Amino acid sequence: MAGIERRVPMHKPRCFLSRVGFFSKSGLLYWCPRKPPDWSQLLLGSACKRTFTHVITKRCQRGRKSQKKPSHLGPLDSSWQERLADVVTPLWRLSYEEQLKVKFEAQKKILQRLESYLQMFNGFKETTAAPKSEELCCLLQPIIPSPVIDGYRNKSTFSVNRGPDGNPKTVGYYLGTWRDRNMVCVRSNHLKNIPEKHSQVAQCYEVFLRQSPLEPCLLFHEGGHWRELTVRTNSQGHTMAIITFHPQELSQEELCVQKETVKEFFIRGPGAVCNLTSLYFQESTRTRCSHQQSPFQLLFGEPHIFEELLGLKVRISPDAFFQINTAGAEMLYRTIGKLSGVNSNTILLDICCGTGVIGLSLAKYTSQVLGIELVEQAVEDARWTAAFNGITNCEFYAGQAEKILPQLLKSKENGQLIVAVVNPARAGLHYQVVQAIRNCRAICTLVFISCKPYGETTRNIIELCCPPNSAKKLLGKPFVLRQAVPVDLFPHTLHCELVFLFTR
Repeated sequence: MAGIERRVPMHKPRCFLSRVGFFSKSGLLYWCPRKPPDWSQLLLGSACKRTFTHVITKRCQRGRKSQKKPSHLGPLDSSWQERLADVVTPLWRLSYEEQLKVKFEAQKKILQRLESYLQMFNGFKETTAAPKSEELCCLLQPIIPSPVIDGYRNKSTFSVNRGPDGNPKTVGYYLGTWRDRNMVCVRSNHLKNIPEKHSQVAQCYEVFLRQSPLEPCLLFHEGGHWRELTVRTNSQGHTMAIITFHPQELSQEELCVQKETVKEFFIRGPGAVCNLTSLYFQESTRTRCSHQQSPFQLLFGEPHIFEELLGLKVRISPDAFFQINTAGAEMLYRTIGKLSGVNSNTILLDICCGTGVIGLSLAKYTSQVLGIELVEQAVEDARWTAAFNGITNCEFYAGQAEKILPQLLKSKENGQLIVAVVNPARAGLHYQVVQAIRNCRAICTLVFISCKPYGETTRNIIELCCPPNSAKKLLGKPFVLRQAVPVDLFPHTLHCELVFLFTR
């Protein structure tokens, strides 16, 4: 999904059946509605995946036929640009107030569906804090809007492929599918969620590609070299660009020539207009490579980008996870702080902590912060941020949460209460992480942040809340889902962060 960036999934999802639907091997929850989905159902499952943007486009167009097309769209490419906008930002035709209404109704549908699953699988007596008339699994708070509506992304990843005119060196976003053989790459400078600086760097990269003698890498087995471009910016306007390159059979000398060429282009050539703070180059033979698998090579500039957030100066490495909407992230983290109820007598356990901002922002309110993160560079960023801001009660661990957490919790079994915060990838939490949380009696409060509150997240919630089950090694007292707070970090898209509060 173009609207969301998440960390590398830490497990392979499992599969189980129910009489209503099933979890597939891909971790998605499939539904078979008997009637066309309404607005909010478009966020549920993947059965509607092929048609939901079409439905949204049609519904937005109804009653807006008199709406003029943006004046910057030319007659030849306006159809391609509008089609891309309908896929990447399908709510762009609605006012922001209307978008929030759509998203709030979608969250209600999600919680209604979740309630039915909790009742079905767990047979609870205490499952909800919401009015029975709502049939929700918990109390749903009003949606928190994003302070910034347009151009809010601080990170964008652009693809390279054939454009509508057939030019294979086009930089933008994809339309179509490989399966249907109608894939095309469309420039994305008109999208409402992309800042002008990101579009500028993407356009300059396209200029560079079209004057390069090397071909783009459209399919790995067909050769070619130039691949994706990632742009990261901060609120001060500093810009980091990361170019992904497939080396194929090039020698080290030939690779050095290409690195010098692209470096020269962005320092003294036409790309100098971008005024990059730093330029990275990654030689990658896979779709995605971490820094450990294929190091990011700094061609020039500063190795990190920095952001001011909640009174902290935060360091961000090229592949570190950081919420893509900085102003919205502040709203999200304040919400987490209020729900967590941390105090000087509690330990805050931040699982999947990224650059550690959640824990660091709450460190002064709690006795100790323990953070776990898969990406080593992000952990280094968290440690730097703690040291720079004079925070001394934080420890950060790099590695898979399912391997670190059980032993870490054993070492903290001293009677002190633990508040856990989890912010996993779309694939949800590894089942061993759920087991460790469930079986640690010191954890009485859990805050769960999800940008995809269905699929594997539904499984996680069921396992957190179900009665004790020795076969699944879920022995601790079950959690009760108390409330949910939607926070809109992704205006113009269907996505929304949903923050769950569990207690026991």
